[in-house]
Amino acid sequence: MAERKPYPSDLSDEAWELICPVLTAWKARHPSASGHQGRYALREIVNAILYQARTGCQWRYLPHDLPSTSAVCYYFGRWRDDGTTETIHDLLRWQVREHHHRRADPSAVVLDSQTVRASTNAPADTTGLDPGKKSPGRKRGIATDTLGLLIAVTVVAASVHDNLIGTALLDRVATAAPSVRKAWVDAGFKTTVIEYGAGLGIDVEIVGRPVEARGFTPLPKRWVVEQTFGIMMLHRRLARDYEAKPTSAVAMIRWSMVDVMARRLTRGATPTWRDPPV
Repeated sequence: MAERKPYPSDLSDEAWELICPVLTAWKARHPSASGHQGRYALREIVNAILYQARTGCQWRYLPHDLPSTSAVCYYFGRWRDDGTTETIHDLLRWQVREHHHRRADPSAVVLDSQTVRASTNAPADTTGLDPGKKSPGRKRGIATDTLGLLIAVTVVAASVHDNLIGTALLDRVATAAPSVRKAWVDAGFKTTVIEYGAGLGIDVEIVGRPVEARGFTPLPKRWVVEQTFGIMMLHRRLARDYEAKPTSAVAMIRWSMVDVMARRLTRGATPTWRDPPV
C-alpha cells in the first residue's frame, strides 16, 4: 500500500489491527505446499474487496494498483466458504457492542427483508418476482440487534414469502446468539413466524404502522433495521444484487458491515458522494 496512493475505502492502520490477527492465523493454518508466502499482502486483498463493495465495480474492473482479480476472487471465495468472513464480522460486532457497554450477544433482535433487483449474471433459479412489490430479483433478510448491528442474514429469490425468510432468520439467530429472547418484525411476517419463534424460545412481536401515520414514520423498535438497510446502501455493490451465488451476496453484505463497524471503532467517517475529494 505504501507504493500506491490510498483509496478512501482502504483500511486505516487502526482498522487493519482489528482484523489482522484473524487473517494472520488463517494464513498460518493454510501454508502453501511449496512454501510460497503469496504475492499479495492480505491487507491489500481486504482493501480490494472493500473497494469493490464501496464502488460497485465489476471484478475485472478493479484498479491495476490493487491485487489481481484472480487473487481477490480466490481469497473472497475461500473466506466466504470457510467462515472467515463471518468470523471477522462477528468479532467486530462484539467489539462495537462492548464499546457501547453491551453484552457480546444481544437479548433482542429486529427482523426485516428488502427486495433488490438482480443482475443478468444471477442464475434464474436464484431469482424471482416479489408479488407484493412487483419487483424481480432477490430478497435480503436481515436480523439486527437494537444498535443496528447485523446478527443474521439470508439471501433468497424475491418470490420467497417473508414467513420462510423469518423462520430461516430465527434459526440463524438462535445459533449465532442463543441469548435472544425477543424479536420485532413488520406486518409482512405472519403467525407462522410467531409460532416458530415460540418454539425457539423467542417472543416475536409484530410492530405495525399506525393507522393515522402519513408519509415516512419511524416505527418504535423497527427503525433500527431500516437504518441498517440505509447504511448498507452506502456500498454501491449492494444497490443491486450483482452476485452469481446467494452465498457471495451474503458475504458482500458482511464485508460492507465490516467496513462500517471498523470505521465506528476507529472513529473514522464513511465517505459519501457529497464529500469533496481529498
